[in-house]
Amino acid sequence: METHSQEKQRAAMKTYLECIPCFMNQIIRTGRLLNITEGDIYDLMAEFGAGLSDIEMHDPPPKTAISIYSAIAKRAGTDDPFRELKKESMLKALGLLPSLASRLERLPSPLSMALRIACAANVIDFGISTHFDLDKELERALSGNFGLWEEDVFLDALKKTDWVLYLGDNAGEAAFDRLLIRAMHKEVVFATRGRPIINDVTMDDALMAGIDEDARLVSSGSPAPGVILDMCDPAFVKLFETAPLIVSKGQGNYETLSETKRPIFFLLKAKCQVVARHLAVREGEMILARGKGFEHRH
Repeated sequence: METHSQEKQRAAMKTYLECIPCFMNQIIRTGRLLNITEGDIYDLMAEFGAGLSDIEMHDPPPKTAISIYSAIAKRAGTDDPFRELKKESMLKALGLLPSLASRLERLPSPLSMALRIACAANVIDFGISTHFDLDKELERALSGNFGLWEEDVFLDALKKTDWVLYLGDNAGEAAFDRLLIRAMHKEVVFATRGRPIINDVTMDDALMAGIDEDARLVSSGSPAPGVILDMCDPAFVKLFETAPLIVSKGQGNYETLSETKRPIFFLLKAKCQVVARHLAVREGEMILARGKGFEHRH
């Protein structure tokens, strides 16, 4: 029988060759977004290039991202360089929340639409792109563009569970996660990142989004833009191991947990070719897919 330690080692996607130029592009985009000088951006790229031989290709991409974004934060002179951008996206999301909540209240079964809205909001990701149209993405949630969408399987699993562990992703989209948390009508534990990285949701961000009004908040302790179990707080790992149902938001969480055998559903937009290929969908499609803790899959 496979030990828990062995399962954790096999719980994630590996890093692919296509991820390397993506990291370089992230350094350029992020550096310019944060007004870091061209010289410093070049130095960051050179440092990353010099350390290529140290990258463990069997590690998930979010693990490599830790050192990249730590170096960027150091150059920016703050441990949370995306603070103001997170606040801006959060305020926009909170501004849209009342009208969306009202719209859901008029539906006979709001859960289906809440799933789509929460998934569409996953577009808020400064690690992948600095250009996104949130209003457009939400409208697309009403019309489709779904790849693998196992909603019936999710609804069946939800009926059988007492509580849900909800793994947060980006700060701005966390406001829309509240709609889904409410629509599930279950006790929910919402997990944040352990510290600021890119625009991922921290405990402070979750409080600003008001998630504490709808769920119990915990920190995963993860320093990565994903859930790397070996780097998480023991208390969170225990929650993860005992949760009867887990909702995992976003691409980073998918990259770090795609192979886990826990009862998990991944809710994300496939934002790159590597992840789309791993899921056997097209890039840009929205996904609700059961993990490998379930025996069968449509």
